[in-house]
Formats: sequence, C-alpha cells, structure tokens
Amino acid sequence: METKAVCPEKLAGVKALVLDVDGVLTRGDIIYNGGGDEIKVFSARDGLGLRMLALAGAPVAVLTGRRSAALLHRMANLGITRIWDGAREKTPALMEISEALGVAPRDMAYMGDDLPDLGVMGLVGFPVAVADAHPLVAEAAVCVTLAKGGEGAVREVCEALVRAKGCWDEVLRKVAA
Repeated sequence: METKAVCPEKLAGVKALVLDVDGVLTRGDIIYNGGGDEIKVFSARDGLGLRMLALAGAPVAVLTGRRSAALLHRMANLGITRIWDGAREKTPALMEISEALGVAPRDMAYMGDDLPDLGVMGLVGFPVAVADAHPLVAEAAVCVTLAKGGEGAVREVCEALVRAKGCWDEVLRKVAA
C-alpha cells in the first residue's frame, strides 16, 4: 500500500477530528475476559497526541459502530466527551457530530481503517487511513499514516494538526512542563 504521508500544510483547514475506534484507536483486536467483559488496548502515545490536540483547541469526537465500557473509560480518562458509540450507520451520526460541534463535514478530518468508514470518509474534507487499513479505505484517504492503528497513528495526525494550527511550540511547552 502506498503511504500518503500526513502533512501539516494539508491540514490547515481542519477544525475537528473524528475517530473510529477499532483499528484506529486500537489495533482492532476484540478481547473478552472469562466474565465476558471486553478488553481494549489503547496506545498511551495516541492519548498524549489527543491531549496535545485538546491544548491546541481542536475538538475531537469518537464515532464507532460498537459499544464498549472500555472505550467510555478511556475517553473519560482523556477528557473526550463527544462519543457516538453503537452507530451502525456512521453517515447520519457524522451529521449529528457536525451539528453538535458546529463544524461542517468539509472542515473535519476523519480517521478510519475498514469498509464501514468509507461513507464518512467520502463526506469529510480530510479523510485519513491508518497504515494497515483496508486497501479501499487507503484509496479513499487523502493521507495514510505511517503508523498502524493502535500503534501511534492517531498521535501522528494529532501532531500534524497541532503544527498546522501553528501552536506546536506552545503545546510542546505545556506537555513538557
């Protein structure tokens, strides 16, 4: 798969980031313990990227077809409250997100990895695929990350967005304080 690197100059008009979960914020594995509770593994690096993006003032929303207590716990830990989980139809959910954020889809970036993401990717101004995305998703993307889902792909996009907003030095000072 050809990598279309995430470049800050391409992100200049992006006002919000919307993320899929399984395969983007995680590697895509679904693990259950003996009691049937779902376990997800999230990247701490992605978490720092999301924190940096929040410091830059960019809203983040999560859009996923599955419901998960683990996801809700992780998002609460990161201070992300805009969560559309259990969204079997992602396109109408994206329109809800657009209304809730007051940001037009053309001014959003969306990160996806698999076929259910294609409809949303066709609506946003900046569709991004993770490195290990389905080939059709990568083809639909403006950029393909160097990192795989759950392994720093979100961080890659967050850092590029912070740079595009022109506040990298300020955000870096805050996280390195």
